Amino acid sequence: MKLFSQKDFNAAYLLLLLPPLFWAGNTVLARGIADLIPPVAMSFWRWTLALTMLAPFTWKQVARDLPQIRQHWQITLLISLFGISSFNTLLYTAAQSTTALNIALTQSVMPAIIVGLSYLFYRDRISRRQFIAVHICIAGAIIIVFHGDLERLQQLNFVTGDLLMLLAVCFYALYSVLLRKRPQVHPLSFLTVTFMVGVVSLFPLYLWELSYAAPLEFNRQVLFSLLYVGLCPSILAYLFWNRGIEQIGVNKAGLYINLIPLFASLMAIIFLGEQFQGYHLYGILLIVSGLLIFNWPDKTTA
Repeated sequence: MKLFSQKDFNAAYLLLLLPPLFWAGNTVLARGIADLIPPVAMSFWRWTLALTMLAPFTWKQVARDLPQIRQHWQITLLISLFGISSFNTLLYTAAQSTTALNIALTQSVMPAIIVGLSYLFYRDRISRRQFIAVHICIAGAIIIVFHGDLERLQQLNFVTGDLLMLLAVCFYALYSVLLRKRPQVHPLSFLTVTFMVGVVSLFPLYLWELSYAAPLEFNRQVLFSLLYVGLCPSILAYLFWNRGIEQIGVNKAGLYINLIPLFASLMAIIFLGEQFQGYHLYGILLIVSGLLIFNWPDKTTA
């Protein structure tokens, strides 16, 4: 079962357009149904449905790849906890207290964090210009997180959701960087196993949330929302994202994250009636400037 061929290398760039679109929809949806589905329940049922849809088609391949997965169980566990369990639960928790725009825009700093972690873990070097560009991106994220007002540092209760989202971004950057060390098994096998680890690790948290949160009502809106997050931003987006990183590298693939604010801003304004604020613009300008500076070709580059 060969999902991609080597001749599809260039198609990876086009393939990477879809994860930001699906994740933008996930961001806006998370905010739109924040009052209907508690955050851990949202994450738990998302991965449970994704695993249910995926496993019937992949279990034979998983069985064949299981020895290799067991041999690399430590890195598989870390990747699953960072990218499946932690990131999404924190995102849905952040959606309880901040806007879809802020959730999306905060993710714009992820490429800069990925670059930093790539150097820390693998000594992937960057130039002085790129180092400065990374900090420009971080400055843009800080403006977004604190709504352009650093006095909010004294009122952390008003920015809890933004801080949680920033932590979630760090976890997903770790997930992306650690993919380089994942076991060399079929992409669908790896995806199935990480989803399984996510479901198992979230189950105790889900039971804990049930002890104080209102029971989940599986009405039409809830069911359609869970089906969307189980299929598009889960199975399809993670499959395309993982493959894109494998094909073109984590630093280049990470740049596509910056399409999330574009897609999510349009969706949030259209579907949620959110307003685009001045600090959003300032933050975006800094982040985009940093990314352009980081990727500006060197004069010596042929």
